[in-house]
Amino acid sequence: MRLRPELARRPWPSMNHREVTAELVLEGWVPCGLGDWAMALRSPDGSMAARVCPFDPAYAAFTELCRRLPDNPYLPRVVLDTPLEGGGTLAVLEFLAPLEQARAEEVARQWREGGGEAALAEVRRAAAEVDAECRATVPWWDGVDLNPGNVRRALDGRIVLIDVFCMDGAALYAQILEDAAVVSDRISGTRYVLDIPYIARESTPEEIQALRDALTASRSPTAR
Repeated sequence: MRLRPELARRPWPSMNHREVTAELVLEGWVPCGLGDWAMALRSPDGSMAARVCPFDPAYAAFTELCRRLPDNPYLPRVVLDTPLEGGGTLAVLEFLAPLEQARAEEVARQWREGGGEAALAEVRRAAAEVDAECRATVPWWDGVDLNPGNVRRALDGRIVLIDVFCMDGAALYAQILEDAAVVSDRISGTRYVLDIPYIARESTPEEIQALRDALTASRSPTAR
């Protein structure tokens, strides 16, 4: 499982999430999912999925978890992990399919209650370590958030956990409305902060305009 060499060599960090999405679609990758913070595209051969995100400071914590436990069966195999222009991220992982609801709920229950096999306990311990580190360094950090929707199945049949950390998005976007400069001061790479799918999916036109006005005001030469 690997990217074709010409794809692996693309200057991804110089591209924003819109350009990356277009590039992958033109290469035959097919949109296959939309979360709150990112969209997913499946590779033409079906073996991989790309997670393209305009803004999500929490996702770096998940890829760090994967790096710490590269051989743990409960974590996905990561093919590529790179920042994008403007503060986004691109991650290419093994493709993960939905898991039947009852099994996903059982794994989530084991996680909450400290049960399950040794490999799951290893992920839980490492996630707690990453969580503690991020609480001290990542503004608007919310912590570990494992629910049945984060429990998937790999093509080889393994049960795999994804995106087990989250930001306090409600507080962060409320801060944008109150004083967007505070967000820009505390988080680098907020150029596309309003491009996350949740804002496009859930907000009214008036709410979107209010957020844009707040950002525009904070970025004007006379701000502060």
